[in-house]
Amino acid sequence: MVAVVYSGSRTAFWKLTRNGHVVAHCNTTGINPTFVDPKMILQILNKKIVLVNNAENIKKIYFFAAGASSADRKDELAETLSSFFRYSKVFVENDLFGAAKAACYDQPGIVGMLGSGSNCAYFEGKKLIDNNFGLGYILGDEGSSNYFGKILLKKFLSKQLPEELETKFIRNFNLDRPQILERIYNKPQANIFLTSFFDFFTQNIKHEYILGLIDEGFEKYFQTYVLPVVAKYNNEDLHFVGKVAAELEDRLQLAAERHQLKIKSIIKEPILNLLKHYTN
Repeated sequence: MVAVVYSGSRTAFWKLTRNGHVVAHCNTTGINPTFVDPKMILQILNKKIVLVNNAENIKKIYFFAAGASSADRKDELAETLSSFFRYSKVFVENDLFGAAKAACYDQPGIVGMLGSGSNCAYFEGKKLIDNNFGLGYILGDEGSSNYFGKILLKKFLSKQLPEELETKFIRNFNLDRPQILERIYNKPQANIFLTSFFDFFTQNIKHEYILGLIDEGFEKYFQTYVLPVVAKYNNEDLHFVGKVAAELEDRLQLAAERHQLKIKSIIKEPILNLLKHYTN
């Protein structure tokens, strides 16, 4: 049995296969080794009966995780997974590599990631070319779901939301200023809290104010991540991967057109393409 896993900070998608066919699947809380320690990872795994029941049957795991950006993080995560899946050989890579494989397979291309976090890199067919973009949800991640959550909260707390949107925000979330600040500054996993507000954008996608925030966020994303990579590799295909890219596809296409760029593909769930690549 082979397991393929793609994990953002919020959700991890698990597919268990035998002879190339999916025999079981589940979602867990996101397993980001930057924010989730080994003890918590094991707690997450033990809560899923599908994983508990199949732990000894899985012989290989391909795990693509947000936060697995250094050799130490990858090794630590692999060791933790191996302690649970005792008979399995574990391969760990970061989520951007997984996105690149899902979009390009073994072909070169530029891959933009827009999910709970954001990034962009050139994939030369076997490996990513290193960049300095991965600054995380506090210093970076422009255009991601946690970026949009951060922007929405700032607008709400500073009384800059239009009245009708402020009313919807209060009705949907029932949060006041002390609760929001407590959750961000004094509670763990503030990044996941921020991503939880992304659906507010898709639910109010026709509102001009929301469209303005989306366009501003995507412009920052292109300026920070995409354009520097395109400048170096301007003849390569451009792909995007992630929930934000897929659910805001129309605005993403407009952002690309403003810079005379053409998007070849947008993939919402990279786990499906990764399955094809690693189990066939």
